[in-house]
Amino acid sequence: MLLYHGSYTEITAPRLVASSRGLDFGHGFYLTSREDQAKSFAERVIKRRGEGVATVSVYDFDEKVAKQTLDIKHFPEPNAEWLEYVRDNRLKIYSGKQYDLIIGQVANDNVFLTIQALVIGQFTVEAALVALKPYKLFDQHCFATEKALSMLKFVKSISQWEEQ
Repeated sequence: MLLYHGSYTEITAPRLVASSRGLDFGHGFYLTSREDQAKSFAERVIKRRGEGVATVSVYDFDEKVAKQTLDIKHFPEPNAEWLEYVRDNRLKIYSGKQYDLIIGQVANDNVFLTIQALVIGQFTVEAALVALKPYKLFDQHCFATEKALSMLKFVKSISQWEEQ
């Protein structure tokens, strides 16, 4: 399968870089199966950084091999376990099992306020799940270890937004 990473530059050799922000699935290299989502993220990164060229790096990823060799946590739908995992990672208090790869829905801009309400205690997990029901959530893959990163094969990059 192809996976996409949106950034301010081409990334041919992904690496794990510490982030000061609490991210949905914790520390890792994030990708999506949706090219349009990666493009949108690249455009936001450019605005936030004020530099670079919006670029989507494309990788080939063998899901079958990964399932045989990686410790994977998969959230097939947004449920209480997913929401608590996202909340704890955003607060940087997650202390559970560490995985090579985490797959699930992205808590994107449309649901950010709901997640924030949960984080600060304005919503219970149950109320947050009800509030999230109307939103279409896209996927994200967090490659959290070097072992997981080694399974990505760079294919190409797409910059602002050339014909493919």
